Amino acid sequence: MQKSFLFIAVLAAGLASCHKLDVPITTQLTPSVYPTDSAQFITASGPAYVALRGNYAVEFFFQQTLSTDEAILPARGGNWYDGAQNQQMHYHSWNKDNNYVNTNWTWLATIIGVVNQELSILNADEPSTYSAKQQNLAELKMVRALAYFYMIDNYGNVPIDTVYGDFNAHPTVARAQVFSFLENDIKGCLPYLSRATGTATYGRMNLYSAYALLAKMYLNAQVYTGTARWNDCIAACDTVINSGLYSLAPLSDYLVMFYPTNGPTSLGSENEFIFAIPYDPNLTNNVFPFRAVNIHARYDVPRSEQAKFSLPFDPSAPESTIPSFYDSYFSWDKNDVRNGQWLTGLQYLKDGVTPVTVTTTNLGYNQFYTGGSPSASYTYQVNLSEAVTLRQDSALFDCGNDEIAWNMGYRDIKFYPDWTSTSRNQNNDEPVFRYADILLMKAEAILQGGTATNGQTALSLCNALRAQRTTSPAWTNVTLDSIYNERTREFTQENWHRNDMIRFGKFENAWGFKVDADVNHRIFPIPTTALTLNPNLTQNPGY
Repeated sequence: MQKSFLFIAVLAAGLASCHKLDVPITTQLTPSVYPTDSAQFITASGPAYVALRGNYAVEFFFQQTLSTDEAILPARGGNWYDGAQNQQMHYHSWNKDNNYVNTNWTWLATIIGVVNQELSILNADEPSTYSAKQQNLAELKMVRALAYFYMIDNYGNVPIDTVYGDFNAHPTVARAQVFSFLENDIKGCLPYLSRATGTATYGRMNLYSAYALLAKMYLNAQVYTGTARWNDCIAACDTVINSGLYSLAPLSDYLVMFYPTNGPTSLGSENEFIFAIPYDPNLTNNVFPFRAVNIHARYDVPRSEQAKFSLPFDPSAPESTIPSFYDSYFSWDKNDVRNGQWLTGLQYLKDGVTPVTVTTTNLGYNQFYTGGSPSASYTYQVNLSEAVTLRQDSALFDCGNDEIAWNMGYRDIKFYPDWTSTSRNQNNDEPVFRYADILLMKAEAILQGGTATNGQTALSLCNALRAQRTTSPAWTNVTLDSIYNERTREFTQENWHRNDMIRFGKFENAWGFKVDADVNHRIFPIPTTALTLNPNLTQNPGY
């Protein structure tokens, strides 16, 4: 059941894109034949969710993480250099032609355009007597609202476009004004959104995902508008908390809720996910949520054998973390279940005893080998080192094309690989809003000066979360830095770290090889593609 909505969304998208003008009317989907009932009206909104799924797990993920201290994606012998897009993310040297900058703008603009089209069609086609009409329209507007939130978070000043068929070149609108439009649009949806949770609404925006989005907006309001909205953030969080519909995954299920089996009825995620984007390898292309581990058998291990291992052991995929990130947030508390998302050091098979070994040559292991037997066999145990060194070519962001390079960097496997997939597409659903985020947003807002409610303090909220994440003693005090640290541990790989770093004033810090401190880089440039299509756009400062 958990993937059912994804299936109908894909079906609806396919149907919506397959019209032909030269066939009899009986073969076409027209308002008289589709959609005509409540189930069909729901599936007709599927293309908006298909569009939303688009870049989220790959290009958008890389833009959010590689621009922070959370991850680095260097080249290995030229592989993954990709026109310097990953290097630019790390150094904060991106420009309007960076591939991530361009594709993610296009992705978000596409979501907005698809929603505008669907709103226009369904508003006209859905009969006014249909009781769920306003709910369907409000749900679609919430998908658009999420896209606009990502727009202002990543690009600052953006155009506002809500009318399908309006092909005028809209000018750039100030970030604060877009924030106000977005806030009003969301509030207008609240009375109509579903309050239901569980399988029936999984993967769809409901009332509580709307309040989670409002809370995230108010948490960042000072960044976006110059005016703090801490009490509004607390009130939005309280709506979710007071519903009683969500809870934290217990300590034993923290890692489980990101497994390929996650969903509305799985351990952990069934009560903690407020809004998630479903993925299915049989229906979805371009999904790579494990991102840091290549499950294909680079070591000539058959796929049937891979399933026997408790840890993926192929370090050929390039993304890893930066040593200071791991050392600062994960190495100090050995009792924290969140440490289990990392692959570090020597690797073993499922029994925990048998080493994972690779046989290559002396030259294959170390491309800089200078001994007399470059072709001689060399066997080593896979050992992921913490440091990442640009030992082949620093200008090309390259670690080298040998086993030493492949083993550089600790790897995050929070979104645990699905060994059953015959491609790199995975079954892991990606959470956008979780209950843990609600608690930590409220704690941060209180500590920033907001008014505590429901007898909850910043300390009690943090300890409530930590009680389900570590067996270490509860905190006795809490600071903004400790909340930042807790957010970093809790939401690694979930597309929030860049947002957090900017809000906490840490985005200009130095990490890895990056020393850039230009505050203009808190937002990305308006990309070339957008400027070409719309000459009324104004480029962001510093670009």
